Amino acid sequence: MGEEKSKLVIALTPAASKRLIARGVARLPEVQRALKHGTIVIALGTTNAFVAEELLAAISGAQSKLEKGRYAAGVVTNSGLCVVPKGDRLKEVIIKKGRISEETLEAALAELSAGDVFIKGANALDPTGTAGILMANRQGGTIGSALGIVMSRGVHFIIPVGLEKTVLYPLAEAAKRLGIERCYKAVGWPVGVMPVHGKVITEVDALKLLGADDAFPIGAGGVAGAEGSVILCIEGSREKLDELMTLAIELKGEPAVTVTTENCTP
Repeated sequence: MGEEKSKLVIALTPAASKRLIARGVARLPEVQRALKHGTIVIALGTTNAFVAEELLAAISGAQSKLEKGRYAAGVVTNSGLCVVPKGDRLKEVIIKKGRISEETLEAALAELSAGDVFIKGANALDPTGTAGILMANRQGGTIGSALGIVMSRGVHFIIPVGLEKTVLYPLAEAAKRLGIERCYKAVGWPVGVMPVHGKVITEVDALKLLGADDAFPIGAGGVAGAEGSVILCIEGSREKLDELMTLAIELKGEPAVTVTTENCTP
């Protein structure tokens, strides 16, 4: 029998998790290829704001900062299920062959092909690995307009989502029972849910992409600003665990995402 692997335990706040996941997404081979030779569409979403920062830094060689609360459409806040007003949202980051494209999301989606990458975060992740995206838009929003193109053409569909969004109910069943027009009342906007399948990247996947032999969740939750945290055990060589401990300490400085404007009234 081989020697037992060394282990490291870390705790990550939601913001730290988003940064870690973004680092992992940037390491994906299909993302690296598309950065140089194809198109990457990064849809709006707070986790995607971190992904956009990492990929913009990769093509510019300099640190990039976005107003993450504005790189979003739907948001869950203390007020409930809300949206960022369209006039306050940032434009989606679209990268073509290593350069920022100023074209519209609709134009970029229309030109996507196999080998390109579409990145869209999620609001839920169930035990089957199915992700779920809440939709307050009656036409289905971004995912409603993009999913047919992405799935029919074989575009790489990357879904960055934190383990804090794990739900125990099958999202395929939730989708059958829900819908905007089936909601009697809602705290904020009524929604439907779209179950989606792509390459899900959680904190566990990101850690493996960053060199861990394995990782697994062992706890969740927190207080005093650590609400929504996940606790993970990481396995690997001591040299690699030292690197990941350094990263975990760096991630502790990641500020929480805030939203300055929100509309919570349909």
